[in-house]
Amino acid sequence: MGASFELTWDYLCPFARNAHEHVALALQAGAGWEPRFRYFSLAQSHLGEADTPVWEDPSGHPGVLAGLAGIVVREQHPGEFLAAHLALFSARHDKGLDLRDPAVVAQALDGAGLDGAQVLKEALSGWPAERARAEHEEAVERWDVFGVPTFVMGDKAVFVRLMHRPEGDAKVAESTVERVLDLAGGFPELNEYKFTKIPR
Repeated sequence: MGASFELTWDYLCPFARNAHEHVALALQAGAGWEPRFRYFSLAQSHLGEADTPVWEDPSGHPGVLAGLAGIVVREQHPGEFLAAHLALFSARHDKGLDLRDPAVVAQALDGAGLDGAQVLKEALSGWPAERARAEHEEAVERWDVFGVPTFVMGDKAVFVRLMHRPEGDAKVAESTVERVLDLAGGFPELNEYKFTKIPR
């Protein structure tokens, strides 16, 4: 049995796209991990204490409507989740589309084999927003999560920036995630590791 971990996402973040592509591709190729995908709203994390929470106006904040749709697919269509997940990341980062637009979200979901309009209707039915709020608030209160992607293993949470995409290579995807999990679970003494320059 592979490692169990949680991984936060918000479709707005390119580093979340990178990490989730690695995880999804490796899983599709048979990696034995047991991940749980947890929604974390970057829009909510940037609001002030007096501001109205994004859960009360999902369409008015970048990424939130798509995040709620992701929750619906995760809970009600788990077999299509990875495809829908990658399609929503692709809509934002490969195609440069606005995820506040319901048509954009629906089209991405349609392309993953789902009924996008029906998923969107369910996304705005109330319970996905409550689930999103609960997942986001627990991540902040329990692990001090501040962004995406954050890998959570037990009582440890690690914010990670992967600079590359797997480019369809499942071996690269699996080895990349295994390195992250090995460090997170086996070397918690390493608190920060960051190159001062990124080769271009």
